Amino acid sequence: MGYRVGIDIGGTFTDFSLLKGTDVVLYKNLTTPEDRSLGVMSGLEKLAEMEGLSLADFMGRCDAIVHGTTVADNTLIEMNGALTGLITTEGFRDEMEYRRGFKEDIWDLRLTPPKQITPRRRRLTVPERILHDGTVHKQLDEDAVREACRRLSKQGVESVAISLLFSFVNPAHEKRVAEIVAEEMPGILISKSHEVLPRQPEYDRTSTTVVNAYVAPRVASYLDRLVERVCEAGYTNQLMVMQASGGVMTVDYIEGAPIRVLASGPAGGVIGSAHVGTAKGYPNILCVDMGGTSYDISLVQDGAAPAEAGWNMHHRYLVGVPMVKVETLGAGGGSICHVNAGALEVGPASAGSEPGPICYGRGGTSPTITDALVMLGILSTDEGFAGGSFSLTRKGVDEAFETLAREMGYSAEEAAFDCWRVVNANMSQGVRRITAGKGIDPQDMIMLAYGGNGPVFAAIQAEDLGIEKVLVPKASPTFSALGTLVANPTIDEERSYVAPANALDTARLKELWKELGDRAEKYLTAARFAKGDIQANYQLNMRYPGQNFALTFDISDGRALGDLDWVDDGIGAKAIELFNARHMEEYGHIREYEVPEVIGVRLATYVETASPAVLQGTSAAPKPAKPAKTRRANLGTGFKDTDIYLGADLAPGNFIVGPAVIEETFTTIVVYPGWKASVDDAGDYLLTKQG
Repeated sequence: MGYRVGIDIGGTFTDFSLLKGTDVVLYKNLTTPEDRSLGVMSGLEKLAEMEGLSLADFMGRCDAIVHGTTVADNTLIEMNGALTGLITTEGFRDEMEYRRGFKEDIWDLRLTPPKQITPRRRRLTVPERILHDGTVHKQLDEDAVREACRRLSKQGVESVAISLLFSFVNPAHEKRVAEIVAEEMPGILISKSHEVLPRQPEYDRTSTTVVNAYVAPRVASYLDRLVERVCEAGYTNQLMVMQASGGVMTVDYIEGAPIRVLASGPAGGVIGSAHVGTAKGYPNILCVDMGGTSYDISLVQDGAAPAEAGWNMHHRYLVGVPMVKVETLGAGGGSICHVNAGALEVGPASAGSEPGPICYGRGGTSPTITDALVMLGILSTDEGFAGGSFSLTRKGVDEAFETLAREMGYSAEEAAFDCWRVVNANMSQGVRRITAGKGIDPQDMIMLAYGGNGPVFAAIQAEDLGIEKVLVPKASPTFSALGTLVANPTIDEERSYVAPANALDTARLKELWKELGDRAEKYLTAARFAKGDIQANYQLNMRYPGQNFALTFDISDGRALGDLDWVDDGIGAKAIELFNARHMEEYGHIREYEVPEVIGVRLATYVETASPAVLQGTSAAPKPAKPAKTRRANLGTGFKDTDIYLGADLAPGNFIVGPAVIEETFTTIVVYPGWKASVDDAGDYLLTKQG
């Protein structure tokens, strides 16, 4: 039997989903921040043990290992990336600081700008100029490039970003600068904007290239180390890595632009949500993922979560590569509870996995949400935690909340309950901001909750938002890891091309799409996929003249790679029609008497691979489940003896009326008063509001 393993590394836990046939095996262990590959390997050893195999035998039977990682995100959060330099066109030294005048909160006069990845002393310019049509206006001053290299070397620069004006039209100067940098600074990592993001506008391209240069050494080092370890352990296939676009691809492709893995972990959960939700008849889904460190919010509409390129701000830096839209709040099980100027606050700081919450017994001293759940009786210290990998302890938890309570003037249990209320309010408000910004009423959606802590808060958040149904998959604790097994091998890239939509150069369009197709074929066939299996969605980026942002849409989808016979003189009229429809859908109006313009072509290529099967519906007759025990717990209406159910005892057709707590191996599902949980044929839970 062949195995497929999905892995997702979070700030607190590393999650594993093992697919063998139609069965899914879940496992979690603590993330090892000093070297995340160690946590991956120990988890793979545990999976092998669970299958009764040696690690070598298990790895030899693995058809695929697919990996989502937060290495790039953590590098930006912790600001511990490479010492990065920038070489750019004379006159454009401060592009990164201008930021198009963007400020996250225009009313906050005290808001400081983000810490510069490339402070001004490491942003150097060289005389050269290529015009918008690709012609050379001023030749490259190679002596200036060599002098810039010497200055950067003296500062100990480890990674160099190169972003010259209009290099996406004519990359000749940028390529020559890269050659000189390689000569003058041997072994240095080089990021070229015409490869990382070959399109306008200038700030987007420069910012994305600089961020790529900043995170690339850590991402490349980690992936190389992990590939080496899994291969030494007996794995014979290519390691696949989750991308922010929602697809997976080989390490060779990722290392060409490591920025593609930024936010790749959350993307796996969204892709998994679209797969499961659509199979169960729910095409419009509010996805909420609460782990140990963060709370991620995303939307699936009409069964899809398309990747958006353009204005993607991550950790206060713009990244222009295609990304599945995920909004992240600093609200997780490890979020630290504290008093600030007399007000109770939760997060965004997290205890992570080292030392972790106090109840982990690993040296943590700051009260967290997980500790509050222990105080409230939602989590138990009597049984094993995270699949029995360790047990929670109450030692130190009461004392920490007593200290917090003294500052607030009430009891420790009241302090814990207020922490529960605050983090819940933070998450619900986060959902409201995101849905309102898109003109979406969450009442029209079903909530799909996952992550180790997502099902703890899901029903009460749904009630706050007016949502009446919550789906909690059996695999919710490792859902992002499972989502990596759903994602298809994908390459999604674009090229800049600017022209009025009624005056398109069909030869140039074909040339650009062929260039993108040739790149996709190169990497996908190297990953052992047949060219005939590669499907292509041909897309355009368009806007009305004067608009800051473009919309992307399919001009022809589901085609064989290289099939460009459809590109003819009628493409302009078709593009205008499709763009206007997309604009009406997104903004509610069109400019009837304006001719929109194309600003770029895009090609999303993919290979369809087998996905985990999803059972739907319930064939068994409804039957009330029997509680395994009771426990004193506060589920929002004060402490009461509360029924506790064990997930292992539940079968399809079982239902539970709240208030109750369901203890699954790696998560806890809270059925709040006024809610009912039912188990379907897949073992998934559907929570419904009663009355």
